[in-house]
Amino acid sequence: MNILFMVSSSTIFFFLLTGFYFSTLFMLTFIGFIVLLAVAPLAFVFVPYFKELMSNDHRPPVVGSIFSMLIHINDLFDHITSIAKIHHTFRFVKPTHSEVYVADPINVEHILKTNFQNYTKGDYHKGVMGDLFGKGIFAADGDVWRHQRKLASHEFSTKVLRDFSTVVFRSNTAKLVKKVSEAAVNKEIISLQDLLMKSTLDSIFKVGFGFDLDTLSGSDEVSNQFMTAFDDSNRIIFWRYVDVLWRIKRYFNIGSEATLKKNIRVIDNFVYELIEHKREQMKNGKLDGDKEDILSRFLIESEKNPTKLSDEYLRDISLSFIIAGKDTSANTLTWFFYMLCKHSQIQEKVALEVKEATGSSDYTNSIDEFSLQLTESALDKMHYLHAALTETLRLYPAVPLDGKSSEEDDVLPDGFKIKKGDGVNYMAYPMGRMTYIWGEDAEEFRPERWLHDGVFQPESPFKFTAFQGGPRMCLGKEFAYRQMKIMAAFLVFFFKFRLVDESREATYRTMFTLHMDEGLHLYALPRSK
Repeated sequence: MNILFMVSSSTIFFFLLTGFYFSTLFMLTFIGFIVLLAVAPLAFVFVPYFKELMSNDHRPPVVGSIFSMLIHINDLFDHITSIAKIHHTFRFVKPTHSEVYVADPINVEHILKTNFQNYTKGDYHKGVMGDLFGKGIFAADGDVWRHQRKLASHEFSTKVLRDFSTVVFRSNTAKLVKKVSEAAVNKEIISLQDLLMKSTLDSIFKVGFGFDLDTLSGSDEVSNQFMTAFDDSNRIIFWRYVDVLWRIKRYFNIGSEATLKKNIRVIDNFVYELIEHKREQMKNGKLDGDKEDILSRFLIESEKNPTKLSDEYLRDISLSFIIAGKDTSANTLTWFFYMLCKHSQIQEKVALEVKEATGSSDYTNSIDEFSLQLTESALDKMHYLHAALTETLRLYPAVPLDGKSSEEDDVLPDGFKIKKGDGVNYMAYPMGRMTYIWGEDAEEFRPERWLHDGVFQPESPFKFTAFQGGPRMCLGKEFAYRQMKIMAAFLVFFFKFRLVDESREATYRTMFTLHMDEGLHLYALPRSK
């Protein structure tokens, strides 16, 4: 208040002083200009808001403007959850369009499958996401999306990639176990989210690019800089959805946009160097693993069509694989271990199932020995672990919100009208908490809801939307489950986990992916065999 008073006093003094030197007309014009500058942005935001608020053409109910989203940005997903409990379909009004949010599985199926062609990423989302994701599959539409989908579908369906990735997951998780074991012996606090992020990044780089980053050891400063830049860019890009000034800041290269530009330079240099290094390996016949990694296969494809598969395009594809392979798995496992710590009896049930499925005896102490016992057959028997991971994804989906744009006017199954240009978002995070979808215990962590006679039973992808549904259904779903089950099985077999602060309730950072804010700090206790 004192600052405002000083500013106001200074302004009045300025006008009183200058009023002696300039004409009244000039001063009134000047004051009017200042008032216009202050009022114009507010009018830009609130005129469309009040106009839409008063409309009665059976549009989804208006629950706020872009300012209300900005006010709740730090708890955005919980804010829209509270709204979704009242309105299954609703919208926020932005100056240029409405952002519609849907939580009803019938509407989700309509958007993701029934009228799939009408709901694309669109120019709006591509404009927001483009600086980081480029033309990668998460931000692509039309022929570009279909081309990447076809290539990726082929890669994920090969037995070679499945076997290679399984070996990589086991190897990198063994390194993670050794890292956690050192902390356990010394009774040190571990930052599990950080370790999981590094381990999954190491795995996706080996599977995706054929390189050993070894960020888990902390020895590679360049890769650590890449990871930091990537995570920070993820957050800044998401903020663009509520920052009406982001284009101006980008134009003048100031604030968060200046930081983003620096981050993207780090990311680009790192990825382009990887592509060039891989190309040199291919030319010199020094490929490791007989072209098993994904980038090698895309480079082979690029030689057939160098115009279509440029280095820039390969960069965009590569980053899509990184965010799919690193963030989604690591974030889900972070929330998974948090929930195991909050429900110790579930942690013990998972550990017992892992022991029984692998046939491990009380004398199995070797990491290498356990790795050999963790076969595909053993993983397939772990229905309770699969259910616990799925229950984690229900409450803490890796991608909490996913947005599309409406290409034409449409009517949702619930009768609400969608206009051309509307943003339309299905809400994975709120949907997991809706009692009309999951029952009165919707907000409880209960893996048993996924089991029938001890066998895992999946739900409709339009009810459980963690992996999307319809034509854009996540191709890496089984890939992700295999990685998460291997990592979870290793860790719960060798350790019991306990929160450092058991009274703390974990929160998220508002980003494209559901990243736990301030990390997950645990004690790992060696599990007696």
